Amino acid sequence: MKTRTFSDLENSQKQQQKPVIIHLYTDWCSVCKIESFQLNKNKELVEMINKDFYFINFEAEKTKEKINFQGQEFDYLPNGNSGIHELALALSKNKNQPVYPLWIILDKNQNLIYFHEGQFKPEKMKERLKEITNL
Repeated sequence: MKTRTFSDLENSQKQQQKPVIIHLYTDWCSVCKIESFQLNKNKELVEMINKDFYFINFEAEKTKEKINFQGQEFDYLPNGNSGIHELALALSKNKNQPVYPLWIILDKNQNLIYFHEGQFKPEKMKERLKEITNL
């Protein structure tokens, strides 16, 4: 799967506008690991994402660089031995503790069109992405 970073996204959107899939996960999330494995072995889904979307895989608790997204600047918030990125909090509905995995789909103008907390099974994802590409 071809992944991008938030900093790549702006340049990519200038070249060709596409909807964006943001996948928030953590290292300790077992559902996230299972989901990534299932997703990557589904060739049809990987091809669909690579062709029609920009995909950002975002580790919410390990990413420490400053991120500019939608005209705002977000930092990592350390908390003892761990921490969380402000962007993960900004993107989630629960502003205190996001639910992982978290899937956010934005249209090509970066407006929210889909939000999914918890496991997103490949078949369900394929259905949703087909609906989005047919808008």
